[in-house]
Amino acid sequence: MPHYTGAMDRPERVLVVDDDAELRSLLREYLSDVGFKVELAGDGVEMRQVMARAMPDAVVLDLMLPGTDGLALTREIRASSAVPILMLSARGEEIDRVVGLEMGADDYLAKPFSPRELLARLRALLRRSQVAPAAAAAATVEFGPYRVDLDARRLLRAGADMRLSGAEFELLKVFTERPNRVLGRDLLLDLLKGYERDPFDRTIDIRVARLRRKIEDDPADPLYLLTVRGEGYLFNPHGHDD
Repeated sequence: MPHYTGAMDRPERVLVVDDDAELRSLLREYLSDVGFKVELAGDGVEMRQVMARAMPDAVVLDLMLPGTDGLALTREIRASSAVPILMLSARGEEIDRVVGLEMGADDYLAKPFSPRELLARLRALLRRSQVAPAAAAAATVEFGPYRVDLDARRLLRAGADMRLSGAEFELLKVFTERPNRVLGRDLLLDLLKGYERDPFDRTIDIRVARLRRKIEDDPADPLYLLTVRGEGYLFNPHGHDD
């Protein structure tokens, strides 16, 4: 089985945070076999200790943990990092998934799951988070006070870097490549390559809401990322008042 490596052929580093020691051991063995460097933590305290040494390339984070739960830990990680987060939950209820995505998780996997499915999700998240080489010629898109560097996968406002997760940037890229066009939820799911199609469409709504919080001064009255009732969303680079 081929190994999976990232920049400079170094192994991608994945942190698995779960209080189930058997599952942690299984995932370490499986992911190590395909080339990942795997770190383990059983709770938030151990997670912080691992992350204090070096930020992982991705985090697999259980929702139900002793002490600080996965939702609070997701919010904590998002305060300082855009590292991809794959959230796990034994319950698999829609409300868990919705709240997890709202807190900043990039994807969600309900237990029980196959290691192969988790691997596919991880690889998709890592592909979207990889930064293009600095030497590449930057393709940029500008709207309002923002500049989007599509090659370096950065959003800048007045020269300042606006922190976006990989999922948020991928959604912004889809919209900026299709300005002034209504994009329905099904089409957006198709365009966001690597995401599993969801049985309910709130996944896209949640991702749009998260992106609005980053690019709109007033997310409740957006200028750039507009809702077209009953149809989907439209990106207007000039603002809806223009």
